[in-house]
Amino acid sequence: MTKTMRVVLADDHTLVRAGIRALLRSLTEIEVVAETGDGREAVNLVKLHEPDAVLMDIGMPGLNGLDSTALIVKRHPGVAVIILSMHATQAYVFEALRAGAAGYVLKDAAEEELGLALRAVERGERYLSPRVSKHVIDDYLRRAGGDATPGAKTETFEPLTARQREILQLVAEGRTTRQIAERLNISVKTVETHRTQIMTRLNVHDVAGLTRYAIGIGLVTPES
Repeated sequence: MTKTMRVVLADDHTLVRAGIRALLRSLTEIEVVAETGDGREAVNLVKLHEPDAVLMDIGMPGLNGLDSTALIVKRHPGVAVIILSMHATQAYVFEALRAGAAGYVLKDAAEEELGLALRAVERGERYLSPRVSKHVIDDYLRRAGGDATPGAKTETFEPLTARQREILQLVAEGRTTRQIAERLNISVKTVETHRTQIMTRLNVHDVAGLTRYAIGIGLVTPES
C-alpha cells in the first residue's frame, strides 16, 4: 500500500477487539484510529475520523452492524465496510452485501485473511472469506441485476424494514417503549405501532419471542 490505511474497529466484545487490534498492529501501513462496541457510535466515529475502512461486527448494542453499515455507506460512500461475522450462511452474506458491505470475513478465518481483505477493499474490490462459497456472490449479483448497492432487491433472511429491525433490537435489549421513543426521537404510539407490526410479520406474540428471534438472526447476543 502506498499510504497508511486508517481503520475504525467496531465489535462489542472487548477481548475480540483487543485481538483484532493486535493483529492489525502486525500489518504494515494499517492504523486503528478509533474503536467502539456500539453500532450507532461506529457511525459517529466514521463521521469524526473519516477512515478508509471499518471492520464491523453484526451483533452490537445500540444499532446492529448491518444497519450501521447501510448508514455509513449512504453517508460516506468512500468508506469501505468489512463485516466480521461468525455466520457463513448465504442469508447473512446477502444481507451484508445489500447493506453495501465491501467485504465479509469469518471470525474463525486464518490470521492473514484480514490483511488480504483490507488490501482488496482498498483496491476497490469486494472480498469474501473463501469458506463463503463463490456462488454466493455470483448468485447475489445475478439476483440484483449486477447492482450490489444498498437497496438492491434480493431475498433476505428477515421480513422487517430497517426501522423495524432497529426497534426489535432495542426491545430485545430490554428497553422500554418510552426509552425506545426517546432514543429514536419518535412518539410512544409510533413505537407501539411498529412493535405490533413486527409481531404480526414474525407471528410472534410476546417480548420473549421477539428476543429469541433477535438472538437467532444475530441482532443481539445472549449476553447483550
